[in-house]
Amino acid sequence: MPIIRVGSAVTQINVFTVEPDDQQPLIDHLARAARVASEVPGWMSASLHRSLDGTRVVNYAQSEDLDAAQRVIQHLKARGLIEGNKAFGQAHPGLYEVTFALARHDI
Repeated sequence: MPIIRVGSAVTQINVFTVEPDDQQPLIDHLARAARVASEVPGWMSASLHRSLDGTRVVNYAQSEDLDAAQRVIQHLKARGLIEGNKAFGQAHPGLYEVTFALARHDI
């Protein structure tokens, strides 16, 4: 499960713009890629989110640190999984760090 705390991890957030018919196939592709990424030491989690209008998919993936995140990216590139994303839509990736988090504790 994702851990969202200041200083807890490096997060790759990738927002994909897709045609509605490509939304589920992209989710399936990204789920396969997440299973492959989980083989890399330092990988922590992946979460996929679909927009309700069918036009976007968000991939939220965490690694222990920047080196681990870069190893994950190289691992996926070497297996053609990042290139494979292009078949489904346009990607807008970035690496991030958590700077603020607030949550209810009663849920």
